[in-house]
Amino acid sequence: MTATEMLGPEIEEMAKRLRLPHIRRGFGELALTAKAQRWDPLELIRVLLELEIQGRSASTLQVRRATANLPGNRSLAGFDHALSSVATHTINGLATLSWVKNKENVVIVGPPGTGKSYLAEVLASEAIEAGMRVAWFEPEVLFDAVALGRETDTLKSFLLRLQRLDLVILDDLGILPLTPRDSEAMYRVVNACYEVTSLIVTSNFALGSFDQVIEPKSLAAALVDRLAHHAHLLETKGESIRLTQALAGTGVKPL
Repeated sequence: MTATEMLGPEIEEMAKRLRLPHIRRGFGELALTAKAQRWDPLELIRVLLELEIQGRSASTLQVRRATANLPGNRSLAGFDHALSSVATHTINGLATLSWVKNKENVVIVGPPGTGKSYLAEVLASEAIEAGMRVAWFEPEVLFDAVALGRETDTLKSFLLRLQRLDLVILDDLGILPLTPRDSEAMYRVVNACYEVTSLIVTSNFALGSFDQVIEPKSLAAALVDRLAHHAHLLETKGESIRLTQALAGTGVKPL
């Protein structure tokens, strides 16, 4: 019996007790490789620790993605710049995420189907890959959470959780009518995140038309004032990408 076979179960048990799952799974194969290639013992230790670090990073990234609740699995690598009316250099500049580090916002407005949500998800994905804490919300979900916080006296703690995030995305603001309760909730979120947490907001309405969505107008003005103060304002243009693909027959797989 080799030393690896003798020590394997003991090392596996110690790795289990120390909560080193990736070393536990990879030790046997790496030990055989180290023996065959006559690695220095320090090299084996280095590779094992690197394996654990990489495994934990991958697990953390997976958890961050699940927690962020992005609607799809879109990334900058798969982004088709030819379909976007936003300049490539602008998208690449935003992908550096310097605006998130500066607690700035991104507001994307334009007609339906022109790539607003797609771009927001690409930027959110980049933030997750960079180790940032991200949360994606549909408006009604976020507004219901604020309303629940008010009813249960937990609103302050909910807003504090938003402030601990690096990036909050609110997609398709105004696509459904907002009640006065929703308008107040939107203001509370924007006010809480102002100069603390970055926001991405997408909407079919231009900033100057937010008073058509949010009532009263005084509340809309205060909200836009805070949202736009440190914001990169983008406008998407053109025909709906979804409708164009549907009419071209590329929206479905051929039968």
